[in-house]
Amino acid sequence: MRPRILVVEDEPAIADTIRYALSTEGYDPVWCATGQAALDAARDDGIALVILDVGLPDINGFDLFKRLAPITAAPVIFLTARTAEVDRIVGLELGADDYVSKPFSPRELTARVRTILRRAARGAATAAAAEPSGPLVVDDERKSVRYFGTALDLSRYEYRVLKLLASRPGRVYSRDEILQQAWDDPDSSFDRTVDAHIKLIRAKLKAVKPDVEAIRTHRGDGYSLREDW
Repeated sequence: MRPRILVVEDEPAIADTIRYALSTEGYDPVWCATGQAALDAARDDGIALVILDVGLPDINGFDLFKRLAPITAAPVIFLTARTAEVDRIVGLELGADDYVSKPFSPRELTARVRTILRRAARGAATAAAAEPSGPLVVDDERKSVRYFGTALDLSRYEYRVLKLLASRPGRVYSRDEILQQAWDDPDSSFDRTVDAHIKLIRAKLKAVKPDVEAIRTHRGDGYSLREDW
């Protein structure tokens, strides 16, 4: 069965170009011109990836991304005419898997789609089912983390960072290692990006257990998840 790609783009000419390029590469594109239509279509469990235009007529693409997150775990590529670096950073910080600026090469876009889907398939194939033991449990199939029995509301990158730290409790990961292993495009991010995500994760952990320091800072070296629970 061909992977289904949700294309959220309000300009028919651009949507047609994307659909044609995806179809010739063996994908099954599903086109939506509005955010509301995309929300309805995203409820289909068969959606493998979302190509999301930022400039939609009924809702900002960044806001739509946030509304899509609870509905589908499919990776997202932002598509936009905006060229400002801050827009690119906002999209990636929200947890998007990639960011393509208009005008773009259809061949490049399909190549990025192929790369992201290959990475997602590889991760699913190698993920081991988490055993429900210990205070912090990672369920990679559901992309979720339970902390002392409470499910955490994590963004895509918060989940990846916490999963990495939890894979080897006590092991100190440098900021660069975290960027390289948790981010799809590490060269576009900075050390402070890791610090910001660690801060957000800590706040969510503290909301569950205020008296427990789950993540430890090793000044000049990086971060680790405590192992002496």
